[in-house]
Amino acid sequence: MSPPVAPPGWSRWLVPPAALSVHLSIGQAYAWSVFKPPLESALGLSGTQSALPFQLGIVMLGLSAAFGGTLVERNGPRWAMTVALVCFSSGFLISALGAATEQYWLIVLGYGFVGGIGLGIGYISPVSTLIKWFPDRPGMATGIAIMGFGGGALIASPWSTQMLKSFGSDSSGIALAFLVHGLVYAVFMSLGVLLVRVPRGEKPTASGPSALDGVQVSARNAVRTPQFWCLWLVLCMNVTAGIGILEKAAPMITDFFADTSTPVSASAAAGFVALLSAANMAGRIGWSSTSDLIGRKNIYRVYLGVGALMYALIAWFGDSSKPLFILCALVILSFYGGGFATVPAYLKDLFGTYQVGAIHGRLLTAWSTAGVLGPLIVNWIADRQEEAGKHGSSLYGTSFLIMIGLLAVGFVANELVRPVHARHHIPAPREAADDDSVQPQQSA
Repeated sequence: MSPPVAPPGWSRWLVPPAALSVHLSIGQAYAWSVFKPPLESALGLSGTQSALPFQLGIVMLGLSAAFGGTLVERNGPRWAMTVALVCFSSGFLISALGAATEQYWLIVLGYGFVGGIGLGIGYISPVSTLIKWFPDRPGMATGIAIMGFGGGALIASPWSTQMLKSFGSDSSGIALAFLVHGLVYAVFMSLGVLLVRVPRGEKPTASGPSALDGVQVSARNAVRTPQFWCLWLVLCMNVTAGIGILEKAAPMITDFFADTSTPVSASAAAGFVALLSAANMAGRIGWSSTSDLIGRKNIYRVYLGVGALMYALIAWFGDSSKPLFILCALVILSFYGGGFATVPAYLKDLFGTYQVGAIHGRLLTAWSTAGVLGPLIVNWIADRQEEAGKHGSSLYGTSFLIMIGLLAVGFVANELVRPVHARHHIPAPREAADDDSVQPQQSA
């Protein structure tokens, strides 16, 4: 199901909107919390049970991206976007059936397992194509698309909330909301399927450099290099630090200032969560574009080094200044989003464009690990501190120190990244024009 090759004169700026149509849709995952209270009330679930579809979805995102990355490279972006559309929308439809029949396992299966596969395939679907269209600005190009995943919740959250108000928050109302989500997202994602194009030959633009210049490394060889595992650590540590705040943002800011003269209300805490989402989204395009100017290693020095400083400021002075707490948290979340958006360009710099989508998919297993590790550190330590009789900001001091240590590990891993040894290289596709095993990848 190869996408059509772009005709002469085709604008490469039509490709980012195609990618955005997919990423804005699957970014709904960050708005799952809207459905948690209605599901708990309608189906008699605990908070842990109502979180299960989201948790399984993130795990499946990493696994499907890792195992499906090579298929995405081989079959091209249109195939990948179609698979993402079918899985993500079907997940909502299965969940709608589960809510209507009050069979919660169907919601877990639909949203978590089937929809999670759509998340993973959809997340990596445009990466390789965007880098080939924008070899001169890969950080900006992938940042535009991946920004959509961070910003999808800004659309989905109020939209889902309004539907639940209109349809009701009982099982039938939830089922109808799921049904509408599945149908609308199918239509919206189909725009990306129809619009996406691959560049003609090796030079997508007259002025830009060839997307296939320089080092080229296959996905199979990439995972055998120390560079891949250094980047795995870098991404895992950066995501762990960001998601540690994101997952517990509202109760965290409430706890920090509960014992002060200016406690934080529930509505203000919700506003803080919205600010974090905006910082997450802005960091994806802002910091990734900056990486095109200062280099990928330097931008990760900022993410990890300055991120550790922000955590230190919150740990030591956060409860004495609300603006300082909010500012530091916003910076950390902007680095969290920026790290996601910059890593495809970092991979392109190290391994080339040959199978960068497949390599990116394998690297996203770091996200699955961090998605468990970050919340576990913050929540487990907070629970233990509360059992010990502590309260307020003291619930988080130890976990913040751990986050500083993890960011330091990521900083060291980033410093260890070096150019890939020549033994892992393959001939560039245009240098191996007579090699049938390489040629299909050129149009993938």
